[in-house]
Amino acid sequence: MSMQVAERPTVHDSRFDHETAMALAAEEYSRFAEVLAGLAEEDWRAPTSCPGWTIRDMAGHTLGMAEFAASLPEMARQLARAGRAAKRSGRPQIDELTGLQVRKHEHLGTSELVEAVRRIGPKAVAGRRRRPALLRAMTFADSGPDGASPERWKIGFLTDTILTRDPWMHRSDIALALGRPMELTPEHDGLIVADVVAEWALRHGRPFDLTLTGPAGGHWSSGAAGESISLDAEEFCRILSGRGSGTGLMTTFVPF
Repeated sequence: MSMQVAERPTVHDSRFDHETAMALAAEEYSRFAEVLAGLAEEDWRAPTSCPGWTIRDMAGHTLGMAEFAASLPEMARQLARAGRAAKRSGRPQIDELTGLQVRKHEHLGTSELVEAVRRIGPKAVAGRRRRPALLRAMTFADSGPDGASPERWKIGFLTDTILTRDPWMHRSDIALALGRPMELTPEHDGLIVADVVAEWALRHGRPFDLTLTGPAGGHWSSGAAGESISLDAEEFCRILSGRGSGTGLMTTFVPF
């Protein structure tokens, strides 16, 4: 499909309507829980693309982020603790936040962790659904992946987009760690990937011709004589997230 690339926004916002965003969130939480439920005991110890994290650590983080999404008081508690830790350590707040989430759930057995993830998914969707439009329109500063590349986000970008991309990407991480294919469908993953493509195009603002293969893929183009790119849809997202290396327009970072 052809795309008209607008000027890069000064404040990043979700491109999904709220109901579509919540439907995607519900499906993604469910899929993540099912992936965990299918793990053998030895699978939990497998290292992942996130340095220092096993699959079990990743599950603990994802549970913590869903708790973050489900409750404003819990969100405030996690952010306050992570903020204090970041001031002490000098590390990005997001690193302290995710580390806190991993440590919070270390005591859970794997079966308990699976059940906790299953229980929190609907609560996280309900919490995100309850965020009123006025709140979602408010802005905050994100420090960027390195803690030193700040940009402005609307809260709605976090609640309606990023909090779904995060478990989606970790589902990909688990599949890669175990050498198994990630479950992908056009109706769910295709929408998430298409949104990533739209944001990627906005962030670089240059002509391109992009073909993504696989169930979540498609074809997009904008302008004339742009860079031609063809690769797997999941790998496209992994590179943009910083999990792989790219050249040209594929060096454009997109948050997950």
